[in-house]
Amino acid sequence: MALALASGAVSLSLLDVGQGLVDTVLGEAVNQNALIVGQIRLPRVLLATVMGATLAISGAAMQGLFRNPLADPSLIGVTAGASLGAALIIVTGGSLLQGYIGLSLVSAGAFVGGVIAVLFVYRLATSANGTSVATMLLAGIAITALSGSIGSLLEFFADNNMLRRISLWKMGGLDGANYPRLILASVVGGALLVALPRYAGALNALLLGESEARHLGIKVDRIKLALIIWVAVGVGTSVALVGTIAFVGLVVPHIVRMLAGPDHRYLMPASALAGALLLVVADALARVVVAPTELPVGVITTIVGVPFFISLLRNRHHYGMQ
Repeated sequence: MALALASGAVSLSLLDVGQGLVDTVLGEAVNQNALIVGQIRLPRVLLATVMGATLAISGAAMQGLFRNPLADPSLIGVTAGASLGAALIIVTGGSLLQGYIGLSLVSAGAFVGGVIAVLFVYRLATSANGTSVATMLLAGIAITALSGSIGSLLEFFADNNMLRRISLWKMGGLDGANYPRLILASVVGGALLVALPRYAGALNALLLGESEARHLGIKVDRIKLALIIWVAVGVGTSVALVGTIAFVGLVVPHIVRMLAGPDHRYLMPASALAGALLLVVADALARVVVAPTELPVGVITTIVGVPFFISLLRNRHHYGMQ
C-alpha cells in the first residue's frame, strides 16, 4: 500500500508519502505532495484494498457453496445483472445524479440490477424440496446470457459516447475513488469480512455433500440463502463502485486453495488478503504503465494474475498439489 501511494504520474518517495499522510490526518494538506497522497491516492488505494478483499472472499464462498474450485460470483448472475443495470442507466438516463454518499445514478442502477438478477436466480432454483445448487448454476448461466444479450441490444442503440462509457464500466476502474465511496465500500466489505468466515464450518461440511452436511446438523438451505445474499450485496456493491473487475473472485481463492488447502477457516481470510494485495498491485500498475494515462484496472488484474495462475497449475505436482 505504501508503494502504491508513492506510484503514479507524479512519483513520490516513501518519506513524501509519510509526510503527506501526517498532513492529511492533521488537516494540514496544503502542499502538492500532501494533496496527491491524501485526496487522490489514499482513497483509491484503500478502496482497492476493500474491493479486492470483498471480491476474493465472495469467490471463496461461492466455490465452497458450489463445491467447484472454478466457480465465481458471476455464476449467480450478479455481475451480469449489475452490468446490465449500469448500461440501462447510461443509455436511458444520460446525465449522472449524485447522491449524498457520492454514488451516481449509474452506480445505483448497477447495484439494483445485480440484486434483481440474484433474486431471480434464487427463485428459479428454489422449490418445495429446497434450493438446488445445480439448478442455481444453470439459472445463473441463463440469466447471465440474457443480461448480456439485452446489454448488447442497448449498446446497438447507444451513441459513441455511451458506448465508451459502457466499455470503460465493464473494464473496471478506480479513478472515481473518493472518501464517500470508500466509506460505503468499507461498511459493506467490513460486514462481509466479518459474516462470511462464520460459515467456514458449514462450507467445510458441504464439501462432503449436502446429505452428509444435513446429518452433521447443518441447515443447508438457510446457509445457501445467507451466502447468496451476502455475495450479492458484496459483489453488487463492488460493481456499483468500481465497475466489473475480472479474475479476482475466480482465481484468487483457487490460488490460495492450492497453496493453503481447502479448509475454509483459513481459506476465506487468506483469500481476502490475497485479493486485496492483487487489486492494490494491479491499480498501481494501471497508473504507472502508460503514465500519465491510466489503464482499466480490470484489464491489469487479468494480465497480472493469469500468468501466475498458469505457472501454479504447471507446477502443482512439484508442490504436491492435486
